Amino acid sequence: MSMLSMRHLRYFEALARSGHFGRAAEDCAVSQPALSMQIRDLEALVGAPLVERGGRQIRLTPLGEDFALRAREILRAVEELQDLGRASQGPLSGRLRIGVIPTVAPYLLPRVLTALSECYPALDLRPREAVTRTLIADLLEGRLDTAIVALPVSESALHEEDLFTEEFVLVRPSGDADLPVPDAEGLREMRLLLLEEGHCFREQALSFCKVEATMPRDLMEGSSLATLVQMVGAGIGVTLIPEMALPIETRSAEVSLARLAEPRPSRRIGMVWRRSSPLADQLARVADLVREIGTAAR
Repeated sequence: MSMLSMRHLRYFEALARSGHFGRAAEDCAVSQPALSMQIRDLEALVGAPLVERGGRQIRLTPLGEDFALRAREILRAVEELQDLGRASQGPLSGRLRIGVIPTVAPYLLPRVLTALSECYPALDLRPREAVTRTLIADLLEGRLDTAIVALPVSESALHEEDLFTEEFVLVRPSGDADLPVPDAEGLREMRLLLLEEGHCFREQALSFCKVEATMPRDLMEGSSLATLVQMVGAGIGVTLIPEMALPIETRSAEVSLARLAEPRPSRRIGMVWRRSSPLADQLARVADLVREIGTAAR
């Protein structure tokens, strides 16, 4: 086992996570034969199979599952050692992997990246857009340093930093501009357009309307806020979108906007990072900058 290397662990962790040699090789920026050779080398060092091969997907052996857990712990600990060195050098520098949910990324991320680059010129920014559950999993496993998500996430291993609160706005066809604004009960009776499953914004909108997560007959789905707004413009239904998205998503659509009655639906946007992260103090300063940008964007 003396020849086991960090490369072995990184390649095996990528394979265990993706379940596919091709995707794992892509994640590690190597060829598939090179990754496969490293996995076979690792199995020879361990003295037992870690992977069941066959078909397009791979399956871990019982030993492989245990090995993957330990490998993730080691890789996360090594990352934190590197972060400890970075934290001691003063201003934030080097790689910063930041995740953002899709209903925030297009409207906030460009300004955040620009501001971070100006404040921390030595920073190597690595943004990633994904749904909340993916970002939280990557954060817990050390593949991200921080993430901008809707709170709460309720993970004891993560610190949650409130940034700002934003309201949801009702988007209707332009011809409905003079109609009374419906309440939550009225929305349940309308053809409601929402994001597809996996988006936390979908669940927040359903919660406001007091609609069960199972698909009602007149509820339709879209893959993005842009798609939902364009569907509304075509007269297909109505939707709710966060106020941050209004300037971009409604500028080219024939729609009308309405503020709902109090208490209006809203969401809390925040930044999360591992409580154990040596970069916690620097990330808190990043959160201050994001909070300022986000507050101005609404």
